[in-house]
Amino acid sequence: MKQLFLLGLALLLISSLTFAQAPTVTAAPNTVFAGADGKYEAAPDTALVQFNISAHADTAKEAYDLASKQAEQTRQIMRNNGIDPKTAQIGSYSIQPMYDWKTAKRKLIGYQVATNVTLKVKDFAKIGPITQQLADSAVSESQSINYTLDNMEDAKSKAVEDAYRRARAAADSLARAASRSVSELSYASVDTFENVRPMPIVARAMAMQAQAAPAPTEEFTPQTVNVTAHVNALFTLK
Repeated sequence: MKQLFLLGLALLLISSLTFAQAPTVTAAPNTVFAGADGKYEAAPDTALVQFNISAHADTAKEAYDLASKQAEQTRQIMRNNGIDPKTAQIGSYSIQPMYDWKTAKRKLIGYQVATNVTLKVKDFAKIGPITQQLADSAVSESQSINYTLDNMEDAKSKAVEDAYRRARAAADSLARAASRSVSELSYASVDTFENVRPMPIVARAMAMQAQAAPAPTEEFTPQTVNVTAHVNALFTLK
């Protein structure tokens, strides 16, 4: 009898621990809670063309002068395509010594000057000529293109509106099933997410292609930009 009592006490303790670990949800009477995902898809209106200017020389001054020359070539390419060089943004700038790591003495073999440039392009027809001219001039070692929306906040708002409509529709359906109706919004939380898709990297090897060959981005349509949102909403019931 004593063993059965101890066994029953042990089961009671285990049950108490199990219920204590379960999450508790506190909801006010006459309310309904609904969560839903929404999205907004739009064609991009801006292309971010990113490339680097890199110069190597025996001395720091020679490397600096060469980088300055390449930078002027870059500015001229922008002017030729109707773009103000002042609209380009520099992300970083560095002057670094280069060593021969194959030898134990790590002999100094030269200097490198490098900078990263980002250019916003609204006219997508200019992307091909710009990237091709940068490659042909051997100014940039690497290039990349990202398509995005200039007014991302407006797209997020539209995704939130879509998510809220879905959450409200779900709450209405549940209320009708219970012979009730949804009244005012009592509480809501919002999360938004951007899905920006990058284009493949365009390397210096482009310069080796025939001049008549179309640019890698020519005749292709940029992928759409997707913005998604999740809304949790608590409504009161009539």
